[in-house]
Amino acid sequence: MVIVEPDGAAFLEADDGDNPLSGLPALVVSHTPCRLADVVVPAADLDPLHEAFERTPLAAMALVLLLRGASTRTTEQGLVAESLTYSMLQGAPEFAAWHRSYRQSDRLAEIGAAVQVTEDDRQLTLTLSRPHVHNAFSKRMRDELTEALITASADGLERPVLLRGAGPSFCSGGDLHEFGSFASNAEAHLVRLTRSPARLMAALAPRVSVHLHGACMGAGIELPAYAHRVTASPAAIVSLPEIGLGLVPGAGGTVSIPRRIGRQRTAWLGLTGARIDATTALEWGLVDEIIAG
Repeated sequence: MVIVEPDGAAFLEADDGDNPLSGLPALVVSHTPCRLADVVVPAADLDPLHEAFERTPLAAMALVLLLRGASTRTTEQGLVAESLTYSMLQGAPEFAAWHRSYRQSDRLAEIGAAVQVTEDDRQLTLTLSRPHVHNAFSKRMRDELTEALITASADGLERPVLLRGAGPSFCSGGDLHEFGSFASNAEAHLVRLTRSPARLMAALAPRVSVHLHGACMGAGIELPAYAHRVTASPAAIVSLPEIGLGLVPGAGGTVSIPRRIGRQRTAWLGLTGARIDATTALEWGLVDEIIAG
C-alpha cells in the first residue's frame, strides 16, 4: 500500500496526461483529494483496506487495476475486462478457499418465473421473483431478465421499464449455491458476455428506472446503477461483497458504479465490503431519490 502525503497528492494532481500509476501493483491511498489515488480516506479509516489486502490480496489488487482503466473504456470494453478478471480469479486460490469453506444449505423448490413481467399501455414492469432467497441472482434469473430486457428493447411503443424486487429485498447478490459451477472459467466468461443483463440495461438506460429496498448487494446494485433513475426505500442497504469471496464485482458493476460515484468510492466499497445506507447512497449519487413506503 502506498500512502500519498499532501505534497505528493499535489504533484500527482498536476499531471494531466495518462495515469502514471496505471500499472503499479499497489493500492494508492491519499488522505487529501487526489485524482490519481485509488482511494481517498482519512488516516483513521485505513484498517478495512489493510484487512482486504491481507485476506484476499489477489482479488483486491485485481479490482484496483480494473478500476484504474474504467473511465477510458466503453461499456462493451468494460464488461469484457471485468469478465476476464472475474474468470481469472475463479481459478485463483482465494476463491478456491472460499468455495471449499462454503456450506450449502437445503433450498426450497422454485415456483414460477424468476422474473415476473407485467405490462400495460404505459409501462413494462419487471419484478425479480425469488423472494424466499432475497432474490439471489441465479442463472435462471439472469437468463429470464436478459429475455425480458430483449423484449423491452423490441417494444415498438418504447414504454418505460420499471425494475423492482418481490419480497423483503431487491436482490441479495449472486446465488452462492451456483458459484464455481461452470465446467470451465472460459465457458463462464463467454456465457457472461452472451447473456448480459448489464449490456441491455446500459442500452435501455434512458427508459429504465429501478426501485431498491432491503438488501441490494452485488448484482443488486451493479445492475440498477445503469438505470437513468434509481429510487430507494429508507431501509435499503447497499454493498459490494465480492472481494470477500476472492472475486471482483461480476454483474457489470465496475462499469456502472464508477460512472455514478467515481472509481475512488467504488474501490472503497468493493475493497471493504462495507454496507452503506440509503442516505449515504443518495449523498454519493448511487440513488437519485429516497421514497418512503
